[in-house]
Amino acid sequence: MADTLHEVLLRLAGRLPDDVLWRYRDWAVTDAVPVLARALPRTLLHDRIGLTDHEQRLLVEALVPHGADLGAISSVEGLDEEPDPGYTFTPESPERVSMGDSASVVLGATLRGRQGVGEVRSTWRRGGDGTRRIILVAATVEHARLAGELQRVLRALGEQDPCVEVLPVGLDLPPYHRAALAASELVCTGAEADGHLVPV
Repeated sequence: MADTLHEVLLRLAGRLPDDVLWRYRDWAVTDAVPVLARALPRTLLHDRIGLTDHEQRLLVEALVPHGADLGAISSVEGLDEEPDPGYTFTPESPERVSMGDSASVVLGATLRGRQGVGEVRSTWRRGGDGTRRIILVAATVEHARLAGELQRVLRALGEQDPCVEVLPVGLDLPPYHRAALAASELVCTGAEADGHLVPV
């Protein structure tokens, strides 16, 4: 169930506002999942965020057992295919200074050689809401828990709405993540030799 909920939130990256997405990911690894089950469908309806058939099935599987309204989920607009990300990505900070330096040092210390973690990469997203640093992490286990942990680390470093994408190894990635990976740079590597993120 936790993996399904994590995949739902992963697929909504770049579509949900960052301040909402990080909070929902935080709730997903706490006892606030019933609150998330009610809030996420309402957010999708309010913000007119559509879902593919696959995403809608994942949402039902992840949230209905926790009290989500099936009628609300069924009312979410349908999409024929995953939407274009609508952002551009670059491996370098546009400001040429880095909050990235302290973040990279701390992420390296936290994740280098860690079991269950593959590549850790970084990119900068540009779009209508400004410029944001995106952290991309390949992982083989405990994806939701790792995302929550890294969000808390980045918030402690001063990022108000951290953008952390923990990607299950072998997952067919959405367009948003493929675009982010194509313009990313390596921060460090965990213990999983097969946890490569850059698409072939």
